[in-house]
Amino acid sequence: MPHHGNDAEHSPSNNEGKHDEREGAGQQKPIIRDNRKVDPETGAARHAQGSAADSNAAAAEGDALSQAEEILNGMEVPAEESVAPGAAAEAEAAELRNDLLRLQAEYVNYRKRVERDRAVAGEMAVIGVLNSLLPVLDDVDAARQHGDLVDGPFAAIAAKLENALKTYGLERIAETGVDFDPTIHEALIQQPGEDIEVDTVSQVLRSGYRSGDRVLRAAQVIVAVPA
Repeated sequence: MPHHGNDAEHSPSNNEGKHDEREGAGQQKPIIRDNRKVDPETGAARHAQGSAADSNAAAAEGDALSQAEEILNGMEVPAEESVAPGAAAEAEAAELRNDLLRLQAEYVNYRKRVERDRAVAGEMAVIGVLNSLLPVLDDVDAARQHGDLVDGPFAAIAAKLENALKTYGLERIAETGVDFDPTIHEALIQQPGEDIEVDTVSQVLRSGYRSGDRVLRAAQVIVAVPA
C-alpha cells in the first residue's frame, strides 16, 4: 500500500511538467530587430539592407535607361547623313550654283543701275551748261538779225560756239511754215491766215532749243489759224 501512495504522490507533478512543456511548445519567442543606424559597440554607421537594395535597383534602372538611350541614339541618323554622299554633293553644288546666279544677276542689275545713273547725271550736267548759255545764244541771234555778225572775229567766235554746242546735242527750234506743236512752240499771237487748214507757225519771235528729246525752251511764235 505504501507503494501505491508514492505513485499517487508523484503523478501530479509529472502531469504538471507535461502541461508546462505543451504550453512552452505552443508559444513562439519574439523576434527583436536592431534598426539602429549606429552600431552601439563599434560606433560605425550601419546601412540598411533595404536601402542598399533600393540603391542597387535604382542604379541598375539608370544603367538600363542609359543603355536604351545610347541604342536609340545609335539608331537615329541625322538628316544630313541620311542622304547619300553623291546626292548631298549634288544638292550642295546646285545650291551654290543658284547662289552664284543670284549674285551675278544682282551684280548685273547694280551695274546697269550705276551706268544709268551715271548717264543721267552726265546728261543733267550738260543740260545745266546749255541752259546757262541760252541767254548768250539769244544775244548772238539778236546781233545776227541786226547785221552785226556778217563778218569779223566776233562772227567766227559765235559760229564756233554754236558748232561746239551742237556736238552736245543742242538743236535750235526756229522753223517757220510748220504745224504748230504745243510741246515745242509757245503761241504769243494768233492771226487768221489765207489758205490755212491747220494752225501753222508763221513767225518765230524767239528761238527755242532742245537737246535730244528734252525741250530746254519752247520757241515763242506767231501762229496763223484758219480764217
